[in-house]
Amino acid sequence: MLKKVSSILLVSALVMSLIAGCSPKQSTGGSESGGKKTYISIATGGPAGTYYPLGGAMAKIFNENVDGVTANAQSTGASIENIGLVSKGETEIAFVQNDITYYAFSGTESFEGKEKMENIRGMAMLYPELVQIVATSSSGIKSVEDLKGKKVAIGAPGSGVEANVRQVLAAHGMTYDDLGKADFLSFNEAADQLKNKQIDAAFLTAGVPTSAVTEVAQTSDIVVVPIASEKIAQLAKDYPFYTEVVIPKGTYKGQEADITTAAVMAMLVVPEDLDEDLAYNLTKSLFEKRQVIIDTHTRGNDIQLDTALKGMPIEVHPGSQRYYDEKGVK
Repeated sequence: MLKKVSSILLVSALVMSLIAGCSPKQSTGGSESGGKKTYISIATGGPAGTYYPLGGAMAKIFNENVDGVTANAQSTGASIENIGLVSKGETEIAFVQNDITYYAFSGTESFEGKEKMENIRGMAMLYPELVQIVATSSSGIKSVEDLKGKKVAIGAPGSGVEANVRQVLAAHGMTYDDLGKADFLSFNEAADQLKNKQIDAAFLTAGVPTSAVTEVAQTSDIVVVPIASEKIAQLAKDYPFYTEVVIPKGTYKGQEADITTAAVMAMLVVPEDLDEDLAYNLTKSLFEKRQVIIDTHTRGNDIQLDTALKGMPIEVHPGSQRYYDEKGVK
């Protein structure tokens, strides 16, 4: 009986040893960790979105260019879930919209009443996600002010899109009360209702071209509504994450002119306590090997060193900042 118990204890000890040996965070010291691997989890989004393929390309860069690192892209629920994963120390790098990062850090909007996530830092700004206002041609809507009295899709409740809508309307002296009806609809729901003329316009925040808008434009006459430069400047003054961008003419069927609009940015967020040398090496390899990202997805062309800090809503990680200082990026 004693031998049987001893055998069980021995097997249990071996199993626990194996589990400990496979821990995803054996080291955080990169190549200085005496041969141990540093495991990097990259929180992205759904497999059908943009974050996931970009995250896979970044994992490839890190694995091939940063000594001692093993990186993997993980599919997640995107920005709001990702920011929580970083704050809890459950991922090392995460894709997040910079407005969501700002809300989480400051405890505002969808994070109001919750503990501020002040243990997060910025690694890099990536590419713009544009605030797109799409209306049916028959609605007569040509400006934000023309949304008064109309049926408008404003995104899901508590979403980044919905916050964008409130802020854009406020910059024009408007609220939801000025709309004929404010519908809380997802991208796909908004697209379907635009096609069926159940709504007059919809707000969407995404990279362009956005498939939901492209789909509507194939079967319906649409108008992409501009946001004036002075209103975008006002937004940027009130909310540091906004930038001015242009939707190039021809982006959507029937779009005959460039359209000025506001944009938030997709960014990479890391934990405050990420090893400084590791953060430096990850940032350096990201930009110096970015052709791998370009070869994977067209958005890779927007990831550029000279815009790596444009729209940064929180403090930059010291390791990343060291690389930007070396390159003169401000």
